[in-house]
Amino acid sequence: MMGTTKAAQKQAKANLDEKLGLAQPSRELLESLAVECASSPSPDNTFQYAFCLCKSNEPSELRYAVTILDSLVKEGYGHQVDCMYGAATALYLLQEYAESRARCEQILRSKPESRGAAELHLACIEAAEQKERDQLKKAAVGGTAAVVGAIGLAVVSSILARR
Repeated sequence: MMGTTKAAQKQAKANLDEKLGLAQPSRELLESLAVECASSPSPDNTFQYAFCLCKSNEPSELRYAVTILDSLVKEGYGHQVDCMYGAATALYLLQEYAESRARCEQILRSKPESRGAAELHLACIEAAEQKERDQLKKAAVGGTAAVVGAIGLAVVSSILARR
């Protein structure tokens, strides 16, 4: 069972990363939606703009998308789950995996059939575990280098002390 879950997490992350890579909005599209949002302000136009922003590769745009989508939820916008999913997507891209995962869990409590939220949830778990593994590897390499450095320093000190 555990191997199946790990494999599912890895596959979900790979699939999601590929989809998000292909879904990155162009500058032209973002500009067009921003103009539409400014010239004809409405919750729907705001949502379209923010949902497009939530797949950007710019951290500032991702944070702005989360802010807009969260405010639409607070205002009672009709597509609450879509707003929550968009915010979770932006948080995932910002590598804020715990917060993204929490948003997915909120969605799944109200809509357990949401395949997108389930896939994003699994991808968050895998990404967080992968990030932790990478940090442990860096710490191990750094620790090994420190030990080697300390040994080298001790050897040099020993040679100098004999003179």
